[in-house]
Amino acid sequence: MARLDALCFDAHDPADLARFWAGVLGWDPADDPAGAALTPTDDTGFRIRCLSSDEPKRGQNQIHFDLTSASAEQQEQTVARVLELGGRHIDIGQGPDADHAVMADPDGNEFCVLPAGNRFLADCGFLGALSCDGSQAVGYFWSKALGWPLVWDQDEETAIRSPHGGPKVTWGGPPVAPKLGKNRLHFDLAPDGDPAAELDRLLALGATRLDSGQGAADRTVLADPDGNEFCLLSR
Repeated sequence: MARLDALCFDAHDPADLARFWAGVLGWDPADDPAGAALTPTDDTGFRIRCLSSDEPKRGQNQIHFDLTSASAEQQEQTVARVLELGGRHIDIGQGPDADHAVMADPDGNEFCVLPAGNRFLADCGFLGALSCDGSQAVGYFWSKALGWPLVWDQDEETAIRSPHGGPKVTWGGPPVAPKLGKNRLHFDLAPDGDPAAELDRLLALGATRLDSGQGAADRTVLADPDGNEFCLLSR
C-alpha cells in the first residue's frame, strides 16, 4: 500500500507560493531540497510541496482547493486574507449569483472559498476538499491506490477520504477537460513496504509508467487512468 505523502505544486517562485499558502491555511513551513514545503497543523494527512518550475500555466488546473467557512463572516475574512497575501478574484464563468468566491494564488492556481452551510464538507476542516476534474474510473483507482474508502459514488461523480480524516478528494465525472501538457499539481506517494512491489500493484490497478527507468533515483513517475502524473517515492 502507499500513503499520500504530499500534494506538489509546480511554482515559479516556490518560497513565495509556500508563504502564501502558509498564511491562508495556517500551516507550518518546512525545508525541502527541491523548493519549499508546508506541514499541516490539522488532521490533513499530507504535506504541500512547492517545486521550482519554469513551465507556463496552461488552462485551469485539474485539482483545486475548496476552503470551507463556518459563517458568512469567516468567508469574508478568508477572502480578505487571500487578497492581503497576494491572491486575487478570478472569473471562470461562475456568474454574478455564485455564493462561492473563486480566487487564484500568486501563481494563478484556482481555488474556491465556499459559503457556510456546505453539507457535503460539513465534517471536514478548513481545507475541505481537493476538487478534481476526472472520471469515475480515476476515482475508483485512487480509492484502491491509497486504501481510502469511497464516500460518494453517484452519477459518475466520486469522492474518497482518508479513514483518519482530513479533506475529501473529489472527481466531477464527465465531461473531463482535455489535458494541456503536464499538470501543475501532482501527488507524491510513499510506499509503506517494498517500493518495487508497490509499483507493480499500482501498475496492476491501471497506472502507467511515464519514465523509462532512467529518471530520478528517488522516484518513479507514473500516470493514473486519466493520464494525470504522480510520483511513487523510493522511500
